[in-house]
Amino acid sequence: MARVLITGGTGLVGTAVKNLLLQKGYEVILLTRSTVSDKGYAHWNINAGTIDTTAIAEADYIIHLAGAGVADKRWSEARKQEILDSRTKSSALLVKALDETPNKVKAVISASAIGWYGPDNNNHSNNAHNNNLAVQGFVETDPSYPDFLGTTCAAWEASIAPITSPGLQKRLVCLRTGIVLSKQGGALKEFLKPLAVRMAAVLGNGQQMISWIDGRDLAKMFVYAIENENMSGSYNAVAPSPVSNKTLTKTLANVLYGKFYITTYVPSFVLKIMLGEMSIEVLKSTTVSAQKIQDAGFVFDYPEISKSLSTLDL
Repeated sequence: MARVLITGGTGLVGTAVKNLLLQKGYEVILLTRSTVSDKGYAHWNINAGTIDTTAIAEADYIIHLAGAGVADKRWSEARKQEILDSRTKSSALLVKALDETPNKVKAVISASAIGWYGPDNNNHSNNAHNNNLAVQGFVETDPSYPDFLGTTCAAWEASIAPITSPGLQKRLVCLRTGIVLSKQGGALKEFLKPLAVRMAAVLGNGQQMISWIDGRDLAKMFVYAIENENMSGSYNAVAPSPVSNKTLTKTLANVLYGKFYITTYVPSFVLKIMLGEMSIEVLKSTTVSAQKIQDAGFVFDYPEISKSLSTLDL
């Protein structure tokens, strides 16, 4: 089977993608900052601009997931710069390596995020000039929003785009990922914390829409992008049924406790004090369309929030 090189392969999404690839018989190499001698690993140093060129030469596909966690720390100016640099500099290093190293790489599947889009009241897709009434929510042709995450996602995708240039001619797929639901961690871990005391904590008024995706479907989508040569460009990696924050929170509480829990609301001003600028994202309503990836033939195993949460074995 083909050999897949993964950057950011030890994170939540990377681990799921790696495991699925191995199940399907692929050989997987993790590109890591650690100096691990195991044959399943290769070394790179983004700040130093060095990379294991043997791993590049031997790869058939690259899945690019590297990037500092957006929600891991409070957004100081230094942290925001780190979030941006970790994405654009790692992409630039991959582009440089592919340009300078003879290779057989057929495609690069890169992570991006729905942070590309702004709030729903900025949704150009639902404007009167759009005649496709079946489309609900932001679509891939909508412009990036001029806030921190919007400009970061635009720079992220632009930094990997040179691999499609005439000199390199690689197929590129960017998956704009929504909120990932996984029992291994990520956003769901934060929703579960208050539920440890049977408290369903709705954020703000709870009406903000969350465009989510089950982690198992996301891993499957990365593999699907490898295996389907007709895919290229950007795709929204979200389930076809976005839900409000209140619906997600109460569905999760129902899965865990039935009706035996208390619903509480965390006021917006408290979130702003706790999270600073990041609270904007927690309170933002962003409805994103999954139509393009479905039109590409991808079938979701977990299209509804109830099926996703009830099968995660929480």
